[in-house]
Amino acid sequence: MAIGRLRFKRAQIRALPSLARRWRRAAIVFLLAAPLPALADNSLRQGMAAAAAHNYVRAAEIFLPLATAGDPRAQSFLGYLYEHGQGVPQNYVVAAGWYRCASDQGLANAQFQLGLMYDRGIGVPQDYVQAYVWLNLAVAAAGRERDQWIKIRDAVMSKLTLMERQTAQTLAFTAPPVRPCLPIRFGY
Repeated sequence: MAIGRLRFKRAQIRALPSLARRWRRAAIVFLLAAPLPALADNSLRQGMAAAAAHNYVRAAEIFLPLATAGDPRAQSFLGYLYEHGQGVPQNYVVAAGWYRCASDQGLANAQFQLGLMYDRGIGVPQDYVQAYVWLNLAVAAAGRERDQWIKIRDAVMSKLTLMERQTAQTLAFTAPPVRPCLPIRFGY
């Protein structure tokens, strides 16, 4: 019994340097990654400034790497640019894809825009249930635009049968399943 404990302790002692190296590596990665959100926020501000100055091509160039890296705000802005054909060729399918990526991460504005696209059948098949799901999720996280968004959500709800409404409310309550968002690059 004592020999078994001795072997176990030796294995633990041998593992300590390896464990210490792992902790050091993790600390280095953490310290190097810490400034990345600040850089992303700075790039996002530059992209918003370019869009405000009506330099949509530059805005799209700034938003694309951020969006492919997973920034939901950049994904939403890129969806808007594709939806309106500003700085990029107008492409509703790509716009819906970027809105979907941002929506899956809980960005209310993207959820609202995606809900409108489902309501109208632009870039996605027309589906009032999905429209209601996304609009309901958007309203739940809305800010000052909440009252206006409620009116639009309720207008979509009026298009649903009772069974569809129950299905949509259940889907919104359980939240749509999150799936990986692939970078959408075509059309740019």
